[in-house]
Parts: sequence; C-alpha cells; structure tokens
Amino acid sequence: MKGKDVEIEWKPFELRPYPTPTLDPKGDYIQNGWRQSVQPLSQKLGVEMNLPPVQPHTHLAFEGFQYAKTKELANEYNHRMFTAYFVEGKDIGDLDVLTDLADDVGLNRDDYREAVESRRFREEHQQALKEAGEQNIAAVPSFFIGDRKLQGLYPADRLEAIIDSELEKQSNDDSDMNGMSCGIDGC
Repeated sequence: MKGKDVEIEWKPFELRPYPTPTLDPKGDYIQNGWRQSVQPLSQKLGVEMNLPPVQPHTHLAFEGFQYAKTKELANEYNHRMFTAYFVEGKDIGDLDVLTDLADDVGLNRDDYREAVESRRFREEHQQALKEAGEQNIAAVPSFFIGDRKLQGLYPADRLEAIIDSELEKQSNDDSDMNGMSCGIDGC
C-alpha cells in the first residue's frame, strides 16, 4: 500500500464469538495448526509471532476498536492489539489489559474504559459481525479490493498486483467519464 492512493477500512470478525467456547491453546487443534501453518509462514515472512497462551473472547477489544475509530486511531489500535496478543501473549479479553493497550496508542484511559465497560459500541460491533455474515466471511484475514473478495493469506506481491490492477481499473473508469455530462439520474 505504501505510495498508493488506497485506504484501509478494518472490519472486526470473531471466529468464536461469545458465548461460543474458545479453544484450549494447549489442545491439539491449536498446537498442530500453529506448528504446521502459522509458525512456518511467520518465519518465512520474517514476522514475529508467538502462540498466545490464552484464547480470549475478543468482543470487548473489538468494541474498543469502534471507540478507537471515533478518535482516528484505528490502525494504531489494531497494530497494538495484534502485537500484544501475537508477540507479547497478552490477554486481550481482559479490560485492564485493554485499557493499558489503549493508553499505549494515545487513547484516554478513562474514556476508553468507560466506553468499553458501558458497552457503548456494542451495537456497532454487532452490526459489523452481521455484515461479515452477509458477506460470507469465514476466514481471517479477508480482503475486499474493488469487487474482489480474497480470504486467507496471500503473498504481498500478489496483493500488490491486485491493488495495482484495481487502481488501474478505477483510473480507466474515471477517464471514461471525461467529456460526459451526467444528470440527476446518472449517465
């Protein structure tokens, strides 16, 4: 994305939303998936990731994300959550931990805590989950680039090629409009 005229819009997605039980990080499913998929890929990409010692429910973190969006700190908030969880092994389901992390990115501790504790952004989060269901999101990460939906991991060069293709398509669409006049009902 660097140097490109693109914008990220983060959308929350919970694999196991509350009250669905989370998985045991010591269980075979998590351990095997980590060893066979996540760890080799993170090493190949040079991205530090550690198997988190806890699998929390993340609805409070996502409701905190909705608050961070109102303060234009969504990217910083998400990066801090990912680092805290996948590098530092912090429990991002714990309100005290979340409040400290929010403070790390410049959010007001008291305002953040009140927003999450009162569940002020619960409806926004539930709406985002509903939209994910309507868009048949079943995996993380998922990307929407133009009218394309990509689910799962893609190499950076492949994502860049898709972004470039979409930017080229939009540029061509914009130039096709030159010289046309449009009325209230469209062109």
